[in-house]
Amino acid sequence: MSEAVSALKAAAFTGGIAEVSLMDPIGMISVRGDLTAGYMKKTLKKAVGLGVPDTRSVQMNGDRGIAWMSPDELLLICPYDQVSDMIDTLTKGLGSNHTLAVNVSDARAVFRISGADSRDVLAKLAPVDLSPAAFTPGMIRRTRLAQVPAAFWIEEGDSFRLVCFRSVAQYVYDLLKIAAQPGSAPAFYSAKP
Repeated sequence: MSEAVSALKAAAFTGGIAEVSLMDPIGMISVRGDLTAGYMKKTLKKAVGLGVPDTRSVQMNGDRGIAWMSPDELLLICPYDQVSDMIDTLTKGLGSNHTLAVNVSDARAVFRISGADSRDVLAKLAPVDLSPAAFTPGMIRRTRLAQVPAAFWIEEGDSFRLVCFRSVAQYVYDLLKIAAQPGSAPAFYSAKP
């Protein structure tokens, strides 16, 4: 078995208004089907230990999670080395119902944006109201980050997790580094007293 390789070997930007880092390969499974069906809910509970999240929500339990992506799609998150076992569990639980569970781990890149100005960094790039009142922990947004699709949510405190296609990882990393340059904080969402 070959070893997992990240999209941008240990990319990390520090010293700006936020820290930007590429996370180690993370297991991600795209699940499509009827999210209201009992068999779906039961299988997800068994596989991840979580229920179907509400619209535009993400649930995390340690290193496992479920993110709502669309009315018929979820993104399951787990350790990279557990993807095969999780797909086996999903396949057995979903049975012959009209569903799909596919490993998308190697097709995605995951970044962490952290620091007191992380909301401002993302706000420079995405057309999303990131005010603390409008974007709270447990919410996920699928949107555009400049010219590419991305999804992000609050990991904890001032830390965000962002998922994009692996093919645009360098572009996204460069965007995030530029938006996090020292002295570039508009202090719109993270205004300091």
